[in-house]
Amino acid sequence: MVNSVVLVGRAGRDPEMRYFESGKVKTTFTLAVNRPTKEKETDWFDIEIWGKQAEIAGEYVRKGSLLGVEGRLEFSKWVDDGGKKNTRPFVSANSIRLLGSKKDNMSSGSGNSETSSDAF
Repeated sequence: MVNSVVLVGRAGRDPEMRYFESGKVKTTFTLAVNRPTKEKETDWFDIEIWGKQAEIAGEYVRKGSLLGVEGRLEFSKWVDDGGKKNTRPFVSANSIRLLGSKKDNMSSGSGNSETSSDAF
């Protein structure tokens, strides 16, 4: 069996980085992926990435960046204060690639002229 997700879309917000006492780092952001339909529907995915890739994503990804994301589908499960069971799907990414041109990445707010698709 295979659990593999490949997405191409635009970052819906600037990434949020969290550093843990263990020294690990996690970066999260949303990804908007357009469906090829007449109604121009957009699917939203929560993306989570760890380690060195998370640090790079936190530095280079900005709202509007065109990205390719590879990873697997996972589910976060919890019980809220009222006893209700909740489930939230997210993509646990193992690689992210900037797909836009340097000009596109600059206009999305990165402000770094060294950004390239090979950064990841």
